[in-house]
Amino acid sequence: MKKRLIIIVPLVFLMVINGCSTTEAVKSVKKKEPVTLKIAWWGEQPRHDSTVKVIELFEKKNPDIKIEYEYSSWDDYWKRLAPLAAANQLPDIVQMDLLYIKSYSQNNLLADLTPYIKNNLIDTKLIDEKILSGGLIGNKLYGFPLGMNAPVVIVDHHLFAEAGMSIPKEDWTWADFEKIASEIHKGSAIYGTDGMKTPEVFFSYYLQSKGKSLYNPDGTSLGYADDQLFVDYFDMQLRLMDQGAFPRGDVTQQINGIVEEPLVNQHAAMAWTHSNQYYSFSQAAKRQLEILPPPGPGQDSGLVVKPSQLFSITKGSTHKQEAARFINFFINNIDANMLLKGERGVPVSSKAASAVKRKLPKVQKKVFDYVTNVENQNGKIEKAYPLGAAVVVESLQDISDQILFKKITPVEGAKIFRAEANKILSKNKGDQ
Repeated sequence: MKKRLIIIVPLVFLMVINGCSTTEAVKSVKKKEPVTLKIAWWGEQPRHDSTVKVIELFEKKNPDIKIEYEYSSWDDYWKRLAPLAAANQLPDIVQMDLLYIKSYSQNNLLADLTPYIKNNLIDTKLIDEKILSGGLIGNKLYGFPLGMNAPVVIVDHHLFAEAGMSIPKEDWTWADFEKIASEIHKGSAIYGTDGMKTPEVFFSYYLQSKGKSLYNPDGTSLGYADDQLFVDYFDMQLRLMDQGAFPRGDVTQQINGIVEEPLVNQHAAMAWTHSNQYYSFSQAAKRQLEILPPPGPGQDSGLVVKPSQLFSITKGSTHKQEAARFINFFINNIDANMLLKGERGVPVSSKAASAVKRKLPKVQKKVFDYVTNVENQNGKIEKAYPLGAAVVVESLQDISDQILFKKITPVEGAKIFRAEANKILSKNKGDQ
């Protein structure tokens, strides 16, 4: 005890001599530089603008954290992320997708978020537990869902009216869709529909509406045995393209972002996308648009709610707790979600979803109701896609392009896709 006093008293005396009180000395010791978090995401301009505003709001409320961010288009995002992952230089928080999350997690690149929920850094009291399952792999949460969405067809009722057509009822069929797209083209010389350029979404929906799926439950092969389903889906597109009601492949390939979409520029009366994209389409089009579920029958089984995107904390981050605080703010803070306006999907927090919905225009509220209805009808949440799914999707897109450029027939495409997809997915058999 005496030895300790001998050491401390001179130290205090020296601080006073130097014109510094003990209180000021303690303050100077405690003062720290703000932690810098790095975040990356993909999206269109409305997403970039609103996310930056949320970041600025977070920094204002959390002066101990500064955020550096980077954003890009979907394709560029994954091209940039891959070399950063290889060099172990990923940002602290990355926006993740069901297509890639299993690969990134199994390569030990993502942190389990469960501990941050258990210690209440991320508050999930107002989030349905089944929603979180969208980011689960095994019993670990590698991605936190930011919003929920579902496949949708966005329509322009003015273009329908100019072609002498009425918007169909929600229980429309694939035959109705083909007839309507054809009639719109005949009545107004525009495309009846866009090019349905995400076959992994809408061919998958088509399969599910028939009681099948793109992948089998184990992710070791395709989930449908009858290639006629593939043939029927692409034959429909070819029939519409031959009539001029569906854009040719070269037209679709030139589209770079929502501002160039045929629906936005009044060159098509329908666009096939996800519900969270309604906001960006409306912003770009600067006019009122409506929504419909994709055609049936089988909508109840075909339509499934999925996490629109997820935030993941990377394994190499040295600021995981601060990253968890940002994710918590992003999903639960009402002001933050007011800025986001549901652009990443219906907010996962029930309180945030209700608050945002109350402030939305009537037409945009329909999107929230639509996603809620899909969730109530089906009850399932899409989970992480199997390892190799990104390569399978790339193959499907390439084969779709070849069909629409008439380099191969749908029958040939079906055989090629089955062979390539099953070869890729068969590698997962060793993981069972």
